Amino acid sequence: MQTPLASIFLFLLASLFGAVGQFLYKSGTEQVTSHGQGTSVLSYVANWRILVGVVCYIAVMVLFVAAFKRGGELRVLYPIYATTFIWAALIGLFAYGTNISLVNIFGMILLILGMFLMGWTR
Repeated sequence: MQTPLASIFLFLLASLFGAVGQFLYKSGTEQVTSHGQGTSVLSYVANWRILVGVVCYIAVMVLFVAAFKRGGELRVLYPIYATTFIWAALIGLFAYGTNISLVNIFGMILLILGMFLMGWTR
């Protein structure tokens, strides 16, 4: 079974939404604690960044379903979601100035190589 490019694209898009959701969770949590709103459950639930982060994760699940509906193998598609780690590192770089070291870049290259190896069919 050949995995359609549309399914691969949907998983890449899902990985981007996943990373944005992680960023929104982190920045939303920082916003709640830095504004002295306390740390009650309501202060987190009412935070717009956290709510949009939840929407991002719902979008991830919808994109997964759409990708699987179009066809493709789980062993090919799911490793693509590992690019979430790369997106998160890039968001961290631009949003917080978090350093991406040479070792981190090597890890990203290994992730991408692993994705290709997982999708390799004979």
